[in-house]
Amino acid sequence: MLLNPTPDNPLTRLQERFIYTGFQGFSDQEIIELFLSLTLPEPTAGELAEKCIAEFHNLGDFLAAPVEQLRHLGIPQSNIVGLKMIHGLPAQILSQRIKEQPEYKSPHDIADFLYYSMRDLKKEVFKAIHLNNRNQIEEIIDLFEGEPDRIAINPRQVMESAIEHNTRALIFVHNHPSGDPTPSKSDKSLTRDIVFIGNILQVRVLDHIIIGQNTFYSFADEGLIKEYELDFLSLRLTGTSEAKRRLHEVK
Repeated sequence: MLLNPTPDNPLTRLQERFIYTGFQGFSDQEIIELFLSLTLPEPTAGELAEKCIAEFHNLGDFLAAPVEQLRHLGIPQSNIVGLKMIHGLPAQILSQRIKEQPEYKSPHDIADFLYYSMRDLKKEVFKAIHLNNRNQIEEIIDLFEGEPDRIAINPRQVMESAIEHNTRALIFVHNHPSGDPTPSKSDKSLTRDIVFIGNILQVRVLDHIIIGQNTFYSFADEGLIKEYELDFLSLRLTGTSEAKRRLHEVK
């Protein structure tokens, strides 16, 4: 049932309500029912929406659900296609906007863009954003995939990717499926090592962003990227055995 009301095909109560008020006051189940009512009769859409909430518990998990799971619940193929389009459109729009920007300006732009593509991931994924010497985004690459609570990352491989793409600057992004973007000790150690290697190879590390649930953590915003750069400079200037050992470790 498409939104083309006629005397024989009137709007459902939720469709009518949505046209005049938007999503204001809608529950997750009502939003799902509204979506399903575009192709299903009202009673069927309501019953199926109830099953979806029982299965997925909330709208976000419904939007991110695997196709096979949606099919198993009896959701029509046309609705599944529409659902995946709705889920992917925000990331697509933000991707276009951020690539059209004359230069990278803020970690908030990166976080907003990648949030929509990473918020529902059940495993940690580590991405590298390659920028040219004008701070324009050239490419976004998935480098590593881990488990729900950890990921093994090799700093050497990270920088090899930068050299291969002739990258002048990098931004790193990974997600915490737990929803808490607070960096772990290993997150901080990894970022410090990558900043050190970047300084050696003359590739700037602009930021490392961790995506959580409705929030993010930026190493640059917190001053840690600058701190690590100063650490590297200090190690080079001291010339002590400890400095040499540390620099050798990250090469």
